[in-house]
Amino acid sequence: MFPEYRELITRLKTSDTHFGRLFEQHNSLDQKIKNMESRIETGTHEAIELLKKEKLLLKDQLYTILRKADTAS
Repeated sequence: MFPEYRELITRLKTSDTHFGRLFEQHNSLDQKIKNMESRIETGTHEAIELLKKEKLLLKDQLYTILRKADTAS
């Protein structure tokens, strides 16, 4: 996710608790979705779609923070 911001992501994960929390939530949702799609965990198609929408909202929030931090640097 966002390879152009790899270094900034690494820095923000340790220096910005809000960013770090959002990043972890995104990764957790991503893993849950993968597990549900692989049938490791149970989940309906609707539940998976709902999680994907939630993950996308988190990604948008992360991107907004990254852009602001990048322009501030």
